[in-house]
Amino acid sequence: MVIFVIVGMPASGKNIARHYARSKNIPYFASGDIVRSEVKRRGLEPNPENTSVVSTELRGDDGMGVTRQVLSSALASMNKTVLLEGMRSWPEIELIKREAKCIVVAFLTPRHMRQNRIALRGRSDDSTDAFEERDMREITYGTAVPIALSDEYILNTETINNALDALDKVVRKYADKT
Repeated sequence: MVIFVIVGMPASGKNIARHYARSKNIPYFASGDIVRSEVKRRGLEPNPENTSVVSTELRGDDGMGVTRQVLSSALASMNKTVLLEGMRSWPEIELIKREAKCIVVAFLTPRHMRQNRIALRGRSDDSTDAFEERDMREITYGTAVPIALSDEYILNTETINNALDALDKVVRKYADKT
């Protein structure tokens, strides 16, 4: 099994990997989906504040609670290739590397473009007012380390198709061919 771990700052284009996986019938597991589902299950308004509180809580004392959940689902899928998204610290990457071949792919996008995307995408857990705070929270979680130590980078400053093509090249380069 090869697990491609998709990392990046908020609105860097990580969700492009979800579209890619869907188009290639590759299982895709995201920690954010678990958090949003838990916010909904608790009957909370899916705003940035509630999402942040639930995210921090689900990460647990060691910061890896949600990662354990998505990794377990990925391993149970028994697919040769899977994509995981939402890992924010190097210990999470190390946990995954103990279980399978792991390729870390970082989506990179300048801050001004990410901020514009947040304003345009209109997700209930996004806020342009909370952009700086969210970036700092992500960095506090340790997000910068997996980005800095990634195996591959996708500079996401052009079209979605450009990013999809770049991701396809990365996946084909490493995918389990057995």
